[in-house]
Amino acid sequence: MKINIRKIQQQLGFSVLRLAVILVLALVAYIVWDLLSKGIGVINWEFLTAKPRKGMTEGGIWPAIVGTFWVSMVTIFFSVPVGIFSAIYLNEYATQGRLVRLIRLAIRNLSGVPSIVHGLFGFALFVLMMNLGLSVISAGLTLGLLTLPWTITASEEALKTVPLSYREGALALGATKWQTIRTNVLPYAVPGMLTGTILGLARAAGETAPILFTGVAFFWPHLYGFPKVLTSQFMALPYHLFIMSTQHHEIVKVRPLAYGTALVLMVLVLVMNFAATWIRYRFRKKFKRA
Repeated sequence: MKINIRKIQQQLGFSVLRLAVILVLALVAYIVWDLLSKGIGVINWEFLTAKPRKGMTEGGIWPAIVGTFWVSMVTIFFSVPVGIFSAIYLNEYATQGRLVRLIRLAIRNLSGVPSIVHGLFGFALFVLMMNLGLSVISAGLTLGLLTLPWTITASEEALKTVPLSYREGALALGATKWQTIRTNVLPYAVPGMLTGTILGLARAAGETAPILFTGVAFFWPHLYGFPKVLTSQFMALPYHLFIMSTQHHEIVKVRPLAYGTALVLMVLVLVMNFAATWIRYRFRKKFKRA
């Protein structure tokens, strides 16, 4: 009798899980279909490569794509090295005690801080205190702070999955601590580290609040070269979509353009997610062969 009850409970549990998965997939499919059906009609070469004109009722989103690219580059340049090296220190070098536990707790709490708070902090620190002004570099550094907890946590969890015997074997053969980490630990932790990092960057690419206070502009068609672009204001896809959807003086007229912008942003995020999956698969396949 008890066995039958357990089987019924197990079947009910699996049914609930299947229902939850089906609901999530159905919701995602509906969102994707809605964006595709309403946005694909405006996607063309001019929309992707032209500047907006006539109050953004015509033209394209090229400045927003370029601005998103440069902000993402600054975010990557700041958050990835700092996050990965911080994770290596916390997991491999730091003496595990109360202080390290408090640091980890602070990092995990920071990952749950609303993005608008990061935006206000970035405005106070980078724009006002460091006098970087409203610029790409201020926005990129702010997004870097936003993604830093994700990068550190993902990297540290990836390092923890590497067996302790890998470290002990290298140390027993006379390798230094850094040689052990570089040759025996990092190669096997890299897939998880990169996956978490890219997913965090994909989230940052779609954020509006942090860049709202640090440099994004409603209309900024100027396309500067490097390094001048770092100190100038910019347009970005998430903020452009926000304006077109909620603040534009002709919302009904520009709604197809808003759907097109949303579709481009969704494709950008999906590409980054698929890149994370592909990188993880390639590294796992490589080390399985080794």
